[in-house]
Amino acid sequence: MDTDAERTERDRSSRPTGTEPPSDPEGPEERSRSAFATGLTEWVPGGRLTLALLAFLAVLLLVSTFVLKPFQIPSGSMERGLRVGDRVLVNKVAYRFAGRPQRGDIVVFDGTGTFGHGDYIKRVVGVDGDRVVCCDREGKIQVNGEPVDESAFLYPGDSPSTVPFDVVVPAGALFVLGDHRGASSDSRDHLGSPGGGMVRTGDVIGRADWIVWPFAHATRLDRPDAYARVPAAEGSDG
Repeated sequence: MDTDAERTERDRSSRPTGTEPPSDPEGPEERSRSAFATGLTEWVPGGRLTLALLAFLAVLLLVSTFVLKPFQIPSGSMERGLRVGDRVLVNKVAYRFAGRPQRGDIVVFDGTGTFGHGDYIKRVVGVDGDRVVCCDREGKIQVNGEPVDESAFLYPGDSPSTVPFDVVVPAGALFVLGDHRGASSDSRDHLGSPGGGMVRTGDVIGRADWIVWPFAHATRLDRPDAYARVPAAEGSDG
């Protein structure tokens, strides 16, 4: 007579015909991958540590090329918010797909052919079709007839501008100013130059989103509310 233990052993050993046998975890494919990795670590000086470092650098290069770019503030033109030597992270995909620069954004752009050779960082004051005027009776800049209170980010003691202007921003361009108006070379300084001091949107590298260094000064660079009440330019879609 079979015992319960014997029946259990037979159940475990039995297998219906036609079932797929279990895969071999030590099959040829796994051995090939292992051999390749082992050979590579033996070939590279420093082994796994060197490979890990190279992989990290490759990822860092891809991120810097396509996603984020570090930028060091070269002058005091964006004080008080951005100080000389601050490092910011520039979001290179902020406008790459459906987005476009908005009033109040801090952007980094290639100034070659307009401002001069090199990259610049300024605040967007006017976009497609905007009429930007300085200044009204209260000394404020007007955008599409709406006065803008810039006191939240303007350098203490600076007026919005000592240079009067009345410009309409063409399609595909931006009118930009530094927050430290008394120490900034911006759209005002190129009003009589080819392009009228405007920055082509195609020259924008990205939007400055974070101050990352020094750590004590690290913060997110949010778009201020100062431009929230500015109406859309006539004939624009917003």
